[in-house]
Amino acid sequence: MTHDELRALVFSFPGVEDGVSYGEPSFKVAGKFLTWIRPQLDDSIVVHLDNLDERDLLIEMDPATFHFTDHYRDHALVLARIATVDPVWLKGMLERRWRKAAPKRLVKSFDGA
Repeated sequence: MTHDELRALVFSFPGVEDGVSYGEPSFKVAGKFLTWIRPQLDDSIVVHLDNLDERDLLIEMDPATFHFTDHYRDHALVLARIATVDPVWLKGMLERRWRKAAPKRLVKSFDGA
């Protein structure tokens, strides 16, 4: 994916807005944190997961795309390299996170569309 494709994907969800987290570009929905990008470090996007086992499986399956740093060791997050991440997989993961962070009215509207 390119950064433009990534932005289009993230903004396909209602209520998403630009932000800054840890000095890096991030995205929020209705003021709540959705995800952020690490362009200066490893050109990855931070993806929220349900558990650490899910992260370990992703890294085992595709270590060229998925990784983490010591900072994220104890968190159910994985770093996905933007250039090689599967856009369909990423959209599903971002939607899962968006549904948890977005106000119920946005989710209801999204589901009705």
